[in-house]
Amino acid sequence: MLNENKATLLVSNIRLPLGGGSAQAIKKAVKLAGIREKELLSAGVHRLSVDARRGTPVLVYTIALTVPQHIAGTCGSVPGVQLLVRHPLTLERGLRPLAQPPVVCGLGPAGLFAAWLLAKEGYRPIVLERGPEVERRMQAVQHYFSTGELDENANIQFGEGGAGTFSDGKLTTRINDPLCDTVTRVLLEHGAPAEIAIRQKPHIGTDLLRDVIVSIRRQIQTLGGQVLFETQLTGLQQKDGRLTAVETTAGVIPTQALILAPGHSARDTFAMLQRFGLQLQCKPFSVGFRAEHLQADIEKALYHEAAGHPDLPRGEYQLSTHIGGRGVYTFCMCPGGQVVAAASEKDTVVTNGMSFHARDGANANAAVVVSVDDKDFGGDPARAIAFQRQLEHRAWQLGGCCGRAPAQNAAAFVQGVARLEIGDVQPSYPLGVQAADLGELFDEELTGALRQGMKDFDRRIRGYAGEQAILTGVETRTSSPVRLPRDPETLQSVQLAGLYPTGEGAGYAGGIMSAAVDGIRAARALIAQAAPALTE
Repeated sequence: MLNENKATLLVSNIRLPLGGGSAQAIKKAVKLAGIREKELLSAGVHRLSVDARRGTPVLVYTIALTVPQHIAGTCGSVPGVQLLVRHPLTLERGLRPLAQPPVVCGLGPAGLFAAWLLAKEGYRPIVLERGPEVERRMQAVQHYFSTGELDENANIQFGEGGAGTFSDGKLTTRINDPLCDTVTRVLLEHGAPAEIAIRQKPHIGTDLLRDVIVSIRRQIQTLGGQVLFETQLTGLQQKDGRLTAVETTAGVIPTQALILAPGHSARDTFAMLQRFGLQLQCKPFSVGFRAEHLQADIEKALYHEAAGHPDLPRGEYQLSTHIGGRGVYTFCMCPGGQVVAAASEKDTVVTNGMSFHARDGANANAAVVVSVDDKDFGGDPARAIAFQRQLEHRAWQLGGCCGRAPAQNAAAFVQGVARLEIGDVQPSYPLGVQAADLGELFDEELTGALRQGMKDFDRRIRGYAGEQAILTGVETRTSSPVRLPRDPETLQSVQLAGLYPTGEGAGYAGGIMSAAVDGIRAARALIAQAAPALTE
């Protein structure tokens, strides 16, 4: 319960040189807020970022000062000082009990957090996950990396934690939703590093994220939820426009409520939904390749002479431009990380990126992608998925039909030459690379946009399109190519009552944080409709 006799003030934009620690920032914040030290109950860092835009990086703090309530009231007019407003998770509760427990399809961020809230509120959800638990999933992924033998249900895309399990564990998001604080709090409770609460660009790292996911899943089970691994959703049953059951590889499960969070690569699930008669919409996504550079070179470009200072985080970048009406941009930048083999179908090559928490690898990598949308596919989601598949199979062919990925020096791509000369940047794709012209993957318009984008990025980060940089293809799973329409108020499908399309796969999120938030929203919407099923 919040203490009504005290309040927390945020003092923002406290700028200090490198080496200026939190104690100095707190002292400056107290002075700016006009608070006497004896009035201060506690103080700490609320946010910490780095501003390197003017050449010499500086630390930018927001400091949280907890003071008696009557003191806080006198600071409201001080520039740069504001009252911290808490947004606790509130729920409206339906009165009519469900006949059976709700089902959650998918144990990625959206499904995980939807199941967490339902379990916490006594709904005893049944969670379906087509892949295995983290430990066996890791074994399957390592087997694929070392042999090229793919398990189509246990890979970078499918299994406990979803695609986010093998990523950088980034929590950055463009959404401004109070539920982000709830997600962060839950992650911290389950072992995420404390720094995610204060960093401007928080990340957990794939190595630590795995344990966090398992901890949340075990809490769901402790609270009465069931998690059925290696169990795939195969069909739906309905009566009079309302969901009555789900069909799975383990049998039929009667239910009135399904939170559908399948992830962006569940193409067979999308096809099943269309066969059932549900309308899918084609939504924008992007395609391209992974660009690798030396992490040290990226940091020199971003931090200049200060590169390597212990106060600085690993250097990250985000670049974008517009070419002929299309966006070309970098996506999912992984400092000190590696390019991973992310296929979920045989005879395909798909790339993605991941970093461990320490981000201490030699290379930086990021997707460089160009946007496509419904106009490219006549509004047909099946054509959009077919386009992804064609690119992935073509990449497999260019790589020699053996699992290697097609790769090229960045300068050679810009020139249109199939050249791969490996120097300081060692390609990190685990199955190996094959020299190819990545321009052969795409049509002339998309290739031209990517080439021009690389030139533009080279003007911002020297050497970005240089001879040392390595491009590896193909990146196709930037986001879901489809959206399943839902009512904006109830979050239920506009065609089937009781179905809650959720998260990135359903077209309503992009990344770990926004997907987790959408999962909580879906669970909250379900809770507002019905009470838990009565126990026998």
